[in-house]
Amino acid sequence: QVQLVESGGGLVQAGGSLRLSCTATGSITSIIAMGWYRQAPGKQRELVAGFHSIGRTNYADSVKGRFTISRDNAKNTVYLYLQMNNLEPEDTAVYYCNALVRGVTKWGQGTQVTVSS
Repeated sequence: QVQLVESGGGLVQAGGSLRLSCTATGSITSIIAMGWYRQAPGKQRELVAGFHSIGRTNYADSVKGRFTISRDNAKNTVYLYLQMNNLEPEDTAVYYCNALVRGVTKWGQGTQVTVSS
């Protein structure tokens, strides 16, 4: 089992920055890939950024050049970060940490990001 806990959300003005963190514990050696998704009210959940085991990253077109995903490993813990710069009101959403574990998708509880204009 893998457990995911997000933190770092909040309220920020347009143009500001936030850094989201996700702490993964449990069977972390089984994690194939991790990523950040978001879901705005009335919209489908969408991929924001992904981090693959070989170090490859990918981003949604809407966040390229503004967001950066990174990962750190510690004993029995994996940390996944999302540095978000030059935030826009359109970035307002609940952000979820995601992990692909032996073909099963795991989700965190989500953290709210609100960007005011």
